[in-house]
Order: sequence, then C-alpha cells, then structure tokens
Amino acid sequence: MTNAPAMTATNALRDIKPPVEIPSGWEWVWWTLGAVVLAALGYWAWREWQVAPPVPAHVRARQKLEAALQWIGQPKPFCIAVSDAIRQYLEERFDFRAPERTTEEFLHELQATDRLLPDQKSSLGEFLQACDLVKFARYEPREPELRELHGSALRLVEETEPVELPNSQSQSPTGEPQPVAAANESDEIANLKS
Repeated sequence: MTNAPAMTATNALRDIKPPVEIPSGWEWVWWTLGAVVLAALGYWAWREWQVAPPVPAHVRARQKLEAALQWIGQPKPFCIAVSDAIRQYLEERFDFRAPERTTEEFLHELQATDRLLPDQKSSLGEFLQACDLVKFARYEPREPELRELHGSALRLVEETEPVELPNSQSQSPTGEPQPVAAANESDEIANLKS
C-alpha cells in the first residue's frame, strides 16, 4: 500500500495555466522596419558629417575662368565659357538672374542696383557686349583681345569677392552689404585721415 500515496500525488489536480501568448508576424515586421530606419538615419548623419563645405562662388568662378583658357584658340567657345562663368558668378554672389536674361535685360536690371560700383557696371557691360559680338555677330577677335576679355572677367571677380570685415564696417546703415570696393575705399580714406 505504499504505492497508493505516490499515485495520488501524481494524479492530483493542478491549477489552470495562464494563456500562452503566440507572437504575431507583425511584431517582427515593426522591429525590422525600425532597425532599417535607424540604419538609414545613421548613414544620412554620417554622410552629412563627411560632406565637404561648399566652394565659394568666387573660387568656382576662377576655376571656370581658368578652364576657359583651353578654348583661347577658338573665340566663340571661349567667349561662351567666359561669359557663362561670369553670369553664374553674378547670380550666386549677388542673386542677379544673369544666366536667364539677355545682355540688354541684365544690364537694365544692373543699373537699378547699388551692389556694384558704377565703373564695375560699365566694365561688365562692355565685357558682356564684347562677348555677344563674338557669340552672335561672328566677330573673330585675336588672342590678345580674348586675353583682355579674360582679364576683365577675372578683375571683376577679384574686385567683388567677399572680404572679411568686422560687422560694423561690412554693412551700410540700412543693413545692406556694401559693395566690396566701396568698403575698401572707405578703409583707405580712414587710413589717409589718420
């Protein structure tokens, strides 16, 4: 009879077990989607950190003008390259819509602004009209004339490139940036008075 108590313990009633949760397939989808999003954000942040700072407009203009010298033996492609480089520079630097307009439209808009000095406006007008003669009127200038055009474009970039000045000197009383040459002239006048 020693067998009876052992049997009774194994046949005893047990409590009801709680329900077992069966995982759905959607839980894994959400975890996978979250991991993909985190990986994409991490990659984007890494790329943003790795990207070099943008090249300033005056540096790009000089590079384009230097590259245009390869066409010095062919007036029309040379003038197109030099003219496009200056027009893009003016758009990036001064927010003029130079590439989208004809020379006459652009020069008319230019007269209404004070972002360039009068002699810079005049020089730019002569430069663009000389380029138009080559591009549209089939004028064939010699290499010295083309080099002079190139020099004129390069001078404009050099005269108008941004100069690091203290905030009080780089803006006019209205808060508008002064033309670079005008800011330099005011510095020269102040030095002469001292």
